[in-house]
Amino acid sequence: MAMAVFLALCVFAIGFFAARGEERYVIDGTIRLQDLQLKPASVKLLLNGGEKITFPLKNGYFAFQGIPAGTHLIEVSAPGFFFSPLRVDVSARLHGQVRASLVETGRVLSGNLVLEPMRQEQYFEKREPFSVLGLLKSPMGLMVAFMLIAVVVLPKLMDNIDPEEMKKIQEEMRNRPSPSFSNLLQGARS
Repeated sequence: MAMAVFLALCVFAIGFFAARGEERYVIDGTIRLQDLQLKPASVKLLLNGGEKITFPLKNGYFAFQGIPAGTHLIEVSAPGFFFSPLRVDVSARLHGQVRASLVETGRVLSGNLVLEPMRQEQYFEKREPFSVLGLLKSPMGLMVAFMLIAVVVLPKLMDNIDPEEMKKIQEEMRNRPSPSFSNLLQGARS
């Protein structure tokens, strides 16, 4: 019996203190959907990073119910469009009066909240047109150009060398031992 009375008092106390809790308010406004050609179901409004989520009606009207007084952040998720996050101050002293400002620009919205996109999102970069200079500037183009110079210009330089000088160079190449890994290691030790 004492336990039942104790539990009843606990339930009553919880209900009493919950009823005396802080007042809750409504944040409402509209989004201009007609100009965007978006379906209302594809647009989502997030309060405080997803604490509460709502979707606009066909005419763009949205509302967050049961919001405590304080500062809140409303973000709009709409495919293809960027909306500036909205900082909303709900005043307890003024019985739920809402003061809102755009986070990106700092512009204060007066009266009813009307949200418009700042810009259309660009998901893809435009492809650059074909350019011969761009091809030559690429690493592969530079390697091909160097190889062409080596194949075309170096034989022309060899033709300009004296025959006696050419014979000396060839003899030095023959007398020099062929490079090998073991010879390189021995040369490093001495």
